[in-house]
Amino acid sequence: MKKLKFVVSLTTDDNDYQQEQASSALESAARLGVDVELLYAENDSVLQSQQLLKAIQSNPEARPAGIIFEPVGATAMPQVARAAAGAGMGWVVLNRDVEYLSELRQSFKVPIFSITSDHEQIGRIQGQQMAALLPKGGSVLLVHGPAENLAAKQRAAGMQDAKPANVQVKVIKANWTEASAYKAVSSWLKLSTSQQTVLDAIAAHDDSMALGARKAFQEIHDSALRDRWLAVPFLGIDGMPRTGQADVRRGLLAATIIVPTNTGTGIEMLARALSSAVNPPEKTLTSARSFPSVEDLGKKNIQRAHASGGH
Repeated sequence: MKKLKFVVSLTTDDNDYQQEQASSALESAARLGVDVELLYAENDSVLQSQQLLKAIQSNPEARPAGIIFEPVGATAMPQVARAAAGAGMGWVVLNRDVEYLSELRQSFKVPIFSITSDHEQIGRIQGQQMAALLPKGGSVLLVHGPAENLAAKQRAAGMQDAKPANVQVKVIKANWTEASAYKAVSSWLKLSTSQQTVLDAIAAHDDSMALGARKAFQEIHDSALRDRWLAVPFLGIDGMPRTGQADVRRGLLAATIIVPTNTGTGIEMLARALSSAVNPPEKTLTSARSFPSVEDLGKKNIQRAHASGGH
């Protein structure tokens, strides 16, 4: 029997969550005896579609049995999906709600499904973290993912839903990398109004952007101002063991949200579906959790307030 080969297409290799996605894919592939080719789209949806079409249009001998991908752009590439299914390849979408899957599942006999986090739930957890850290309300700067990205929009909506009414949120946009957040926050800090802004927390749509924001604040020349900014809690999302969770333990982040990687699950489900000819459910949801827990955050905050003579 010919060895299964899958293509795993990720948004970038410059982000800790995507790096863990790559590790998880390689680990699962090795365990299952599947060949995996990793592709990185450099946060460019045109490049991503070109890379995938090249794999789909390769000669039948070299063609992968399935594609597992995390979309960069606003669409999850319905035409590319149709081309893959038409070529007899499985199609797995990660971290995105996709409307076209039902129709493709009816039209083609290959495994077609999605595995995603509940991004609104993730946003709600971030709103709950804000409530625990800012019991008297306050002002938060949110480093938002790309404007057209559905996961970022859903995270923002969930956060707005769960945060207390007395927490005000200002938004600046970046692109899922530390460098993009550093650049966005540095530009924001150059505005004369920013220096006077009082912020009580900095939140970001992923850990790498939270650290990019922190780096921008570290470079403020006025030491009193710099110390004031860096003393506020920084909140991230993704919570990878070696990065986000480690950064919470080191005190660089006050909290993160652990979002399970799903490339490994995608490879397992696709391999099983191809061997059993049973299509998995159209959508599988993974569950996220606060790190530390929201309750612990609230307790730590009370302890900190007592230690500094607050009430």
